[in-house]
Amino acid sequence: MHPAFSVILLTTLIGVGQGLFIALYSAEFAARLLGWLPHQNASFFAAGSYIALAFLAAGLIASFFHLGRPERAWRTAVMWRTSWLSREVIVLPAFMAAVFAYGLMHQLEHEGTLAVGAAGMALCIALFVCTGMIYACIKFLQEWASAFTIVNFIALGCASGFTFAAAFALASAPELVPVYAWLAVVLTLIAMCTRAASLVRNARIRPKSTLQTAIGVKHPKIAQMSQGFMGGSFNTREFLHGHPHTVVRLVKWTFLLLVFPVPAALLAAGAAWSVPTLIAAAFVAQYVGLIAERWFFFAQARHPQNLYYQAIS
Repeated sequence: MHPAFSVILLTTLIGVGQGLFIALYSAEFAARLLGWLPHQNASFFAAGSYIALAFLAAGLIASFFHLGRPERAWRTAVMWRTSWLSREVIVLPAFMAAVFAYGLMHQLEHEGTLAVGAAGMALCIALFVCTGMIYACIKFLQEWASAFTIVNFIALGCASGFTFAAAFALASAPELVPVYAWLAVVLTLIAMCTRAASLVRNARIRPKSTLQTAIGVKHPKIAQMSQGFMGGSFNTREFLHGHPHTVVRLVKWTFLLLVFPVPAALLAAGAAWSVPTLIAAAFVAQYVGLIAERWFFFAQARHPQNLYYQAIS
């Protein structure tokens, strides 16, 4: 598939925002109800919520660049009974509203933040599921049609969100930095395991479609001489990334390094030696790696129609 940069930004940015909100609410829950963490000022949760909201809004804005007619974006919500995309379009603004309410209530020092945060958590998980199912429900794209798709969206979003939370806490809640940093390391390692498992699974996939089924000819020996068009078309642009295998392999190893071992090492070193710049660098490295990871996620999916359009001349 052709990796659309607007969708790459959408999925990675809202993932950071979701993970950051989970980190904020978890800290408040652990402090107020469990007594495991020290209490933080309301300004910490308010500022963090607004930053999470900014990530979500940036992802939403990026998604509009993927629409041919942005003024008709509202129509994407009308098929909510059958479309996971429509459900995502509904859940995302609802989650954004919950995050805003959570931050505002902290700013006003209202007592009901835990209840609003719980509603936000439910919407956050629903958004992860909706976003993942947009791709996992497409059965003929075998690389996506797996529970790993949803699991990886959740794991990577939480890992990046907690990594950013550790960097955010450097100035406003220093006592939470080691907690967030070590949790980010654990979540990053979990994400590494689930993403590696999906790569192993995808490497073993045997395509169900063949050249014979693609063109409807059952002859055992077929030599394809043309893609069916004199030039390019929507089919050849949107369903094939068009890059050589060496580029795809380079992107794969880039994200495997930048998303997992590099930020994990930087977080561990920053938490152990109290070096703020290492924790900040961990988020930058991980987010750059996430862009590469999402590019690879789209590029790896092999659309069956490419069997028909694979030969140029």
